[in-house]
Amino acid sequence: MTAIRVLIVDDDPLVRSGLKMMLGGEESIRIVGETSDGSGVPAAVDAHRPDVVLMDIRMPEVDGLTATRRLRERTSPPAVIVLTTFDADEMVFSALRHGAAGFLLKDTPPAEILRAIKLVASGDAVLSPTVTRQLLDHFSGGEKGDEVDRASKLVAGLTDREREVAAAVGRGCSNQEIADELFMSVSTVKAHVTKLLSKLDADNRVQIALIVRDAGLT
Repeated sequence: MTAIRVLIVDDDPLVRSGLKMMLGGEESIRIVGETSDGSGVPAAVDAHRPDVVLMDIRMPEVDGLTATRRLRERTSPPAVIVLTTFDADEMVFSALRHGAAGFLLKDTPPAEILRAIKLVASGDAVLSPTVTRQLLDHFSGGEKGDEVDRASKLVAGLTDREREVAAAVGRGCSNQEIADELFMSVSTVKAHVTKLLSKLDADNRVQIALIVRDAGLT
């Protein structure tokens, strides 16, 4: 099994050291590089070709939101997990809108960080579904009309089955949970999710969740 290549982006050297120590003993994870600011992300990604970027949300020069947005504009960019000290941070919500695959609190236990990296690398599930739903509840109640209209139009183009899968993704369900709920195989669920990413013009499952939330499916 090929190790998941991880780039760490954080302005606090203690946080970077802690993450390297935490993840360094895991055979399935390989820390390929680090940088102290979002301004260093493009060069670090070019040099190290990570699969996953652990991205601090608040940095002095180029913050994690801007760095994530720029990174997601690339062809075949790595997945981004934003790191934050607050579970209801508007910058985190903006990062999710701009393509981050999920977020982690900086005091998340090591085992959960490892699990999150593996999940995001495989594209299997939204991170920390309960906390992600809390964040969506906190910030998505007053979405702009154009975002709601766009989401409604995108969802209108889905089949009934695709709407069911999309709604389950929006609730934070994994592929296995969707398969069990809708009585289909995991491979069929994955096929539906792939179609949803295309039809909804979404980068990842978090964006699917945001779109179905805006459209009122969840």
